Amino acid sequence: MGALAGVGLVTPALARGYAVVSQDSGHDNAVNSDPAKGGAVAFGFDPQARRNYAYASLGAVTDAAKAAIATFYGRAPRYSYFAGCSKGGQEGLAVAHRYPDAFDGIVAAAPGMSLPRAALAQAWDVQTFGRLVPPGPDGVRPFGQLANAFSTSELGIVRQAILKACDAKDGVADGLVSHYGQCGNADVLPVLRGLACTGQRNGQCLSNLQIDALVRSMAGPRKSDGSPLYVRFPWDGGVGEPGWAVWKVGLAKEGVPALSIVVGGSALSAIFQTPPKLVAADPQGMMQWQMAYDFDRDADAIYRVAAPFPASGWDMMSARSPDIDGFRAEGGKLIVPHGAADPVFSLEDTLQWYREVDARYAGKGADTVRVFPVPGMNHCEGGPSTDRYDAFAAMVDWVEQGRAPEQLNAVAAAASPWPGRTRPICRYPAYARYKGQGDVEKKESFECVRG
Repeated sequence: MGALAGVGLVTPALARGYAVVSQDSGHDNAVNSDPAKGGAVAFGFDPQARRNYAYASLGAVTDAAKAAIATFYGRAPRYSYFAGCSKGGQEGLAVAHRYPDAFDGIVAAAPGMSLPRAALAQAWDVQTFGRLVPPGPDGVRPFGQLANAFSTSELGIVRQAILKACDAKDGVADGLVSHYGQCGNADVLPVLRGLACTGQRNGQCLSNLQIDALVRSMAGPRKSDGSPLYVRFPWDGGVGEPGWAVWKVGLAKEGVPALSIVVGGSALSAIFQTPPKLVAADPQGMMQWQMAYDFDRDADAIYRVAAPFPASGWDMMSARSPDIDGFRAEGGKLIVPHGAADPVFSLEDTLQWYREVDARYAGKGADTVRVFPVPGMNHCEGGPSTDRYDAFAAMVDWVEQGRAPEQLNAVAAAASPWPGRTRPICRYPAYARYKGQGDVEKKESFECVRG
């Protein structure tokens, strides 16, 4: 099993009676860290370590775990399940593609199925929002000032603009954009433009430069000819929340630098491109490298091979092929929850992949794969959302009882704006629509509909 954050496993699998294994993908961040090679991502300079991180460790660890279980209990496990989020979600999909008979069911939440392309989006964000930061006397834009590209109050304005444009499209203005497929630039931009400052920034409006930067970020990275390098990001009520901002610009009050720099930049330079690039492990050096990144010239490095790397970063890391023939033939089941306001891996990438899967299997993709978009949720969890759901129990029920889930029953956490609120998290392409009457805090007042 992979990391369990974001898969709704409130009660740990061990407490449910499962034998559990986890792993470190073949490297230890503390032991194997090298500041001269990006710090904790130094393993990206080793071809075998890259391969282990991408997928190879999964098969080896699974085989060892099953052998240990059989030795201890005197028989093989009756059912085997995998659960993970983020990189763990990527690993779940990698297992389905590369080791199709290893697990009966997989929960792959917020999967980094296109890790190298998502890292391009993070470099794009650093450039986009970094241009809002005035350079110092030396001409360098301080990484610590990136969080000031948008103040907390300005991010709140962004969120309220999105809600004003799209919240009621699901039948009720409840702080959730459940009808995510009907919230686009045409809906949101007029509202944002209407909030443009007539003078200087004062925390009560948005500058035109801020609006332009936000729109550019949400559109995703592109080459100068307009060709996309990754997908767009959905407009959602969780955009602007701390779980979104910590990736895009960082958190000024907490002193947290943008994770798009310290995580995204280091991964792109050392793990996803070939050959790996020597970049200083400090945030300032990484931001300067990303600010100078040329998307026309440099982006193709994620598809290149060069000695001693026989496979590109994309070929090793990507897990978004619609070909899941082997997993399907084994009768495997796959549940994919994904936050609509995920700032790292766009929900749109997951939805595009599912549509490709469904087309490959002539409209029968849901026999094997079910995707559950979570309105308001940031990366794996958090945000103004109902992000507490038991996807693992739904998976077990599907595999062992044949009951394929149409919805996940979800509850808002104590830290949400609506503690205890319940909602159905509907199977894509359905969304939760208000029935027109009943308590908006209760899931019984909503139904999953298509449209």
